[in-house]
Order: sequence, then C-alpha cells, then structure tokens
Amino acid sequence: MEKKKKIDEAIKILDQFLDNQIWVAGQEQQKMASITSSKTLLNLANLNLRNVARRSLSTSNVVATKQMTVRDALNSALDEEIERDERVFLMGEEVAQYDGAYKVSRGLWKKYGDKRIIDTPITEMGFTGIAVGAAMAGLRPICEFMTFNFAMQAIDQIINSAAKTMYMSAGRVNVPIVFRGPNGASAGVAAQHSQCYGAWYAHCPRPQGRLALQLGGLQGAAEGVDPRPRSGGVPRERDPLRPVETALLGANELAGQGIEAEVINLRSLRPLDTETIKQSLAKTNHLMTVEQGWPMCGIGAEIMAQIMESQAFFYLDQPALRLTGVDVPMAYTKTLEQHSIPVPADVVSAAKKLLKVQ
Repeated sequence: MEKKKKIDEAIKILDQFLDNQIWVAGQEQQKMASITSSKTLLNLANLNLRNVARRSLSTSNVVATKQMTVRDALNSALDEEIERDERVFLMGEEVAQYDGAYKVSRGLWKKYGDKRIIDTPITEMGFTGIAVGAAMAGLRPICEFMTFNFAMQAIDQIINSAAKTMYMSAGRVNVPIVFRGPNGASAGVAAQHSQCYGAWYAHCPRPQGRLALQLGGLQGAAEGVDPRPRSGGVPRERDPLRPVETALLGANELAGQGIEAEVINLRSLRPLDTETIKQSLAKTNHLMTVEQGWPMCGIGAEIMAQIMESQAFFYLDQPALRLTGVDVPMAYTKTLEQHSIPVPADVVSAAKKLLKVQ
C-alpha cells in the first residue's frame, strides 16, 4: 500500500507539471543535433578476404531474428516497455506531438497520450530533475535529450542525483532511469554541438544495471536490470552510427587490398564487452580503436589499458593503435570539420601503418 501511495503521489506531481508547464516560444523549431554514434573497435589481420559479404557486426550473443534500423529498434523497445509497465513514461523535448526530433518516438504519443509521452520545455536541468525525482518515487522514466550535448545542462542531475543516490543511501533509494539521445559529431553545428560524451559518462562509477547511458539495450533498463543489448533485431550496416560506418567503409576498402578487418560495434561502454575484444584479438593479433572523441583519456585508451593489464596482451603482434578525433574543438568550417574526425581513408591509412604494409 505504501509503495502504491508513493507511485500515486509521483503521478500527481507529473500531472501538475503537465498542467502548468510553460511552453517556450519556438519550441517546435528543431535543434541541430549530432547523429547518433557508437564507439567502434577494429581488430585487424593481414588475411586474404574471400567473401566481403560474410563480414558482420559483432554486437552481442543474441542471434538476430530480423533486421531493423536503429531508429526502429529504439522505437520498438520504447513501445514494448511502455506497454509492459504502466510506471514507464517518456519525457523530453518534442518527443510527443512532433514524434521526436529524429522520429524515435513516432506514434507513441497517439498511442499512449499525454501522461505517458510528455513534451517538455527547453530546460534540460529542469526536466532531468523531474525524471530523477519520479524514479526515486517509484516510476520508471525514460529521459530523452535531443542530443547529449544538451545533457551538459543536466550533468549534476545525471551524475550526482541519479548515479550516486543508491550508493549514498546505502541501497535504500533506487533510481531506475534511462537517459537516451544521439551522441557525437554532426555536420555544421560547430564546437558546442559536436562532442562525444562516451568517455565523460563511462568514467563515472555507478551501480551496474541501475543507470543506463548508452545507445542500445533500452529493454529492461528502466526496470534496473542488466542494460546490455537485448533486442532480437540488429542495426543494418548503413544506419547512421558514424564511427561504425566509417570503420565498415574503411574495412571494405582494405578488403579490396587483401586485408580483412573484423569490426566490433561496442554498443555499451559500461559495461564494456572486453571478452568479445579479447576473442577477436586472439584471432587477429592486431588491435586498432576508432572513435570520434578526443584522444586524452578516451574510450580507445581505456580499451588498450584493459588489454595491457590482461593476458590478452600476449596476443598482440604489434603495439595497438588509436584513431580518434583531433585534439581541438570542432570547427564550423566544413573543410576543417572533415579533418577533425576519422574518415574511411584514415582507417585504411592507420591499418596499413599498424600492419607495416604499403
């Protein structure tokens, strides 16, 4: 009864928020945001490629049942979780009537209504705080950022309130919440809207499975369980996961030159699937990481450190190599922007350098 009372009180607070929220003029205008990206790792072997078509993304142990775009996979996971549990709701800018800035929440507002799919004002600190409070009170919020660049406005709520509360309350206050949104560089939006936040958030300790901060694996995360990818579908190779796409295009060019590259799509950065990396390294004996983030303290650096500190280090025939974004803020000028993050030609050049081939 006490738990039900808390849930009813949380729903009442949300109703009051909906009744009194202030709509910011021009909210309907879409913000420029970064294309969803995922950190990618390349393990390279100087092998002849007999059949390019047999290469596939290594993502999880789940056997794919069907192909779908990343957008559709996220939409399906949202739909299933909201339908499964009445405590789950989605809130964020333009997620309801506009169907989401990138149409991830398409059709959900019409299906579930204002209480489950909530449009917010342009105030990340405010609606993130509401989502965290709702989670503490017993609901299961999914908080969407139009781009994780805007999550900087709410980083105190995400890290200090959401990620640390369970620890600081000695396990008495759970915060089952999902923060989602696109991450990384887009085109023509300059330094403040073209950052990769993978290393920022992966650096912070949090109880595993309690706070999901990743591209995929939405299913079950709102319940506070293992947030690793669970969906039966897998993203198609042409989906806009830019480092993945960059790595695949580079791998295809390498294949034409007799070099086979195994591409691993790390859809979760914490937990990090180091076992898949080690298994691939045992086959290829070479390691290269590809990411849009800056080199200092990046995801590639963490991957290499974990390999160095394990028995997998002895699989390496050559020192591992990182391919990262350039260590400068993103330029607005298109020509400079193209030189700020890895492109397929960089993958090819770095792979040849690693393998010591012309």
